[in-house]
Amino acid sequence: MPLFRNPLFSKMLPTTSVNSRSQGNGALSPRDAARHTAGAKRYKYLRRLFHFRQMDFEFALWQMLYLFTSPQRVYRNFHYRKQTKDQWARDDPAFLVLLSIWLCVSTVGFGFVLDMGFFETIKLLLWVVFIDCVGVGLLIATLMWFISNKYLVKQQNRDYDVEWGYAFDVHLNAFYPLLVILHFIQLFFINYVIISDSVIGYFVGNTLWLIAIGYYIYVTFLGYSALPFLKNTAILLYPFALLIMLYLISLACGWNFTKMLCSFYKYRVK
Repeated sequence: MPLFRNPLFSKMLPTTSVNSRSQGNGALSPRDAARHTAGAKRYKYLRRLFHFRQMDFEFALWQMLYLFTSPQRVYRNFHYRKQTKDQWARDDPAFLVLLSIWLCVSTVGFGFVLDMGFFETIKLLLWVVFIDCVGVGLLIATLMWFISNKYLVKQQNRDYDVEWGYAFDVHLNAFYPLLVILHFIQLFFINYVIISDSVIGYFVGNTLWLIAIGYYIYVTFLGYSALPFLKNTAILLYPFALLIMLYLISLACGWNFTKMLCSFYKYRVK
């Protein structure tokens, strides 16, 4: 595994750019410019999806671990990728592949807990993958990409812009902890605690939702605050106030978000 991808060498990150912009006039050569277009990056990324031996799964697992314990360290590597490969977004689909596996396994577990049949579980899996993860992810990434480039860039210049691929990576980073909390940890409490008609039930369930969505907001904030050309990224933390308010209202009214989700899933797979 390359040294720069090993967390043990995180302190060895360079402080100066070594990309092709270091030419005398700071411009990319025609060949490098073509290689760094969005289309070329997308083609390279999608092509690597079919070459598992070229994926660094060990590094992707390291990222998944640190998204829980120290997400700032994950975004330091994005800085290093920009310096060495002239792009903020991931060029290795290993993280996406592992996230997809997590999504499939946890959804099958969800189907088992909800006592769904084989075909119902397959329908649930397709819904979670293509709607909850990909569909919502494309929507959020596009919205954040537009907002950040329109309102958060310090200097309106074509040399400073948020890559759409990076916005999608930020969503995936934030989605992973949410997935583990709501689609894995929560499974152990659904039948015995959460869906019961007791105060403890909706308190435990809604608290898990609070933690999961709060983690999503925080990791998203870290992703955009890591970009040195953005300003006022603290506004991305403002949804915390609405989240806490909704959490308190749900406890006062006895709403059970997990019970609602289970009912919705059962309705969708009929």
